[in-house]
Amino acid sequence: MDLLNALGGDGAQPGPQDPQCSRKGCRSDAAWQVLWNNPKIHEPERRKVWLACDEHRPWLENYLTQRLFWRSTEALEPAPGTAEDPPGRSQT
Repeated sequence: MDLLNALGGDGAQPGPQDPQCSRKGCRSDAAWQVLWNNPKIHEPERRKVWLACDEHRPWLENYLTQRLFWRSTEALEPAPGTAEDPPGRSQT
């Protein structure tokens, strides 16, 4: 018996079409990946990701830095095949 399908779905919740900022209450489009880990429970190579809009990027970085969790921040690349990265676009 497949319990997830028996409950009416595959268990996946519908999410936003575009990545959104991880700051509580913010629904702005994300432009950044704030990479972090908790050294007490994660392997050193492991990276968890919070997404950030331009407005909340400093707040999220500061929050993680104060806890010694922040590792790096990188630009959020558009997903392949999106309007910002059309198929067949040259990668030169």
